[in-house]
Amino acid sequence: MKERVQEVLDKIRPRLQQDGGDVVLVEVDDKEGVVKVRLTGACHGCPMAAMTLKNGIERWLKHEIPEIKTVQAV
Repeated sequence: MKERVQEVLDKIRPRLQQDGGDVVLVEVDDKEGVVKVRLTGACHGCPMAAMTLKNGIERWLKHEIPEIKTVQAV
């Protein structure tokens, strides 16, 4: 599943990079359906980072990979 997650993140990445940010895949827990990512660049510490994570990254990942239950920032 890690490869599938990385493919989806690669689709999302250009949108984040337009605003000076990025996302790095840290870990995928296949059994629990948990994906851990690190927001970098302008996204790191941004007040909108939580919304970007839940309404953007998590939503896309869940849509593309239904086995995913949640996405967490680390």
